[in-house]
Amino acid sequence: MNVTLPSTLLDLLRHQNGGQVSPSRDAFPTSRPTSWSADHVPFDCLMGIGRSGQALSLLDSPYLADEWGLPPAVVLISGDGHYWIGLDYRACGPHGEPSVTWFDTDDNSELALAPDLRSFIEGLAPADEFENEPSEH
Repeated sequence: MNVTLPSTLLDLLRHQNGGQVSPSRDAFPTSRPTSWSADHVPFDCLMGIGRSGQALSLLDSPYLADEWGLPPAVVLISGDGHYWIGLDYRACGPHGEPSVTWFDTDDNSELALAPDLRSFIEGLAPADEFENEPSEH
């Protein structure tokens, strides 16, 4: 997929090309329950660009979106198959500023998290500040 990545993401990747996220910034609050939790979603790892062992990469997004039945106009930045967090280019087009969306493959739902990546990053908080019980559907 030929898209323009947000400058916020490029700055992060220049600092560290993916990997574990600090425990002080490993969750994002949600406006409604998900299959993960009543009040947040996890963000414990950021995908990098390129190959590093068996780690998933931003470059795997087209394959992963197809494999998990996600919209093709997303660049996945975190997830494990049961859920994904992605840069959502459906509304802005390939060269606009993508929103950040939670894609839940367990219940085939999605939830808009933030209007852009900068807002998403600014909203991150420690997971231990939230309830740790899975949500009830």
